[in-house]
Amino acid sequence: MAISGTGAYEEIVGGQRRRLLLTNHEIQRFELQYAPFGIFELYDQLFGRASPPQVRHVRDLIALGLVGGGMSDRAADDLISSLPPSDNVALRGIAQRLMGVTFFPDVLAAPPKKGGAGSRVASRAVQPRPTTEPEIALPTSAA
Repeated sequence: MAISGTGAYEEIVGGQRRRLLLTNHEIQRFELQYAPFGIFELYDQLFGRASPPQVRHVRDLIALGLVGGGMSDRAADDLISSLPPSDNVALRGIAQRLMGVTFFPDVLAAPPKKGGAGSRVASRAVQPRPTTEPEIALPTSAA
């Protein structure tokens, strides 16, 4: 399976603009660390569909995004652990955006279309990403 560089973007973390990217590798590392808690549970927490996320989950997700963006594990851990608790709300917002561009990378490709008259929210249809994997025909039963 090829892992592409889609979903990479930059945020200000620790006072500097830094590249963030979550690939399947970083997602699997997160899930191994917190099993049975998974990435989609964190997604639901970040977007208000479950109880609020724990700070350690948010901070570790961003550290993994920094690693995916090219920072070493040690440098990412040191940077994130050096940030004060007063940064936690901003880090939560970064984690939300990181998850958003990870699962919906098309949002980075084009500016959003304006909504209807008087709309305060821009909306745009997100097309599924094409896959290079062949579809597998499953046998059907004649019963």
